[in-house]
Amino acid sequence: AFGVGLVIVGGIRSIARVTEKVVPFMAAIYLVGCATILTFNAEAIPFAVDAIFTGAFAPESIAGGALGVMILGFQRAVFSNEAGIGSATIAHSAVRTEHPVSEGFVALLEPFIDTVVICSATSLVIVSTLYYEPEFFASGLGGVEMTSAAFERNVGWSPTVVTLAAILFAFSTMLSWSYYGLKGWTYLVGEGRGRALAFNGVFCLFVALGCMVKLQSILDFSDALVFVLCVPNILGMIVLAPVVRRELEAYRSR
Repeated sequence: AFGVGLVIVGGIRSIARVTEKVVPFMAAIYLVGCATILTFNAEAIPFAVDAIFTGAFAPESIAGGALGVMILGFQRAVFSNEAGIGSATIAHSAVRTEHPVSEGFVALLEPFIDTVVICSATSLVIVSTLYYEPEFFASGLGGVEMTSAAFERNVGWSPTVVTLAAILFAFSTMLSWSYYGLKGWTYLVGEGRGRALAFNGVFCLFVALGCMVKLQSILDFSDALVFVLCVPNILGMIVLAPVVRRELEAYRSR
């Protein structure tokens, strides 16, 4: 909370200076770690790819609660890349560009790197571990604990790298969301140094409180609020789709 406070008091420029260094660094060390583990598990990669696609498209998977699995996937995907809830647009709107569409193309990289690259690498590391330890999924581990255990099977000290990456992922996310919340707050109560500091203080307090609450309670609460965010944002995207099309066509013609 203290570290977040030091950064967010400086506003969007301070947040940008920190995240532009933290985000590439954390992504790089994590992907290097994944590549290292997958090198050790090279013979298991075909098994992992086959297991993922078979599990996704097998008839029993579709019949056995596919809707529930999809909803869970949507919930976790939102935590991964925020696509569709309108939050990242607050940060993208702070850039200086003559063509808004160009920033839209930059925004498209976010879900690609987050979900297609980083999450796929994670899933391959976890599922390839199943090749060597068939009972791995029965261990009762979940989330980052499962990822850490999959790393540890090959390199004993690798959970330290996973932990560092997880801390940096969380830290950079808190910085970004503090700015999103601040923009919403100042829209409602008006701009002002004192008002901004009041919001930042409350935000940092909740950073500390979040460590004391059960994770599942936070996830359930977040899922509910994220759903509330999605509804007006998706309606807005539908209404503004013709505007986006016109802007895109004009940008391409130039």
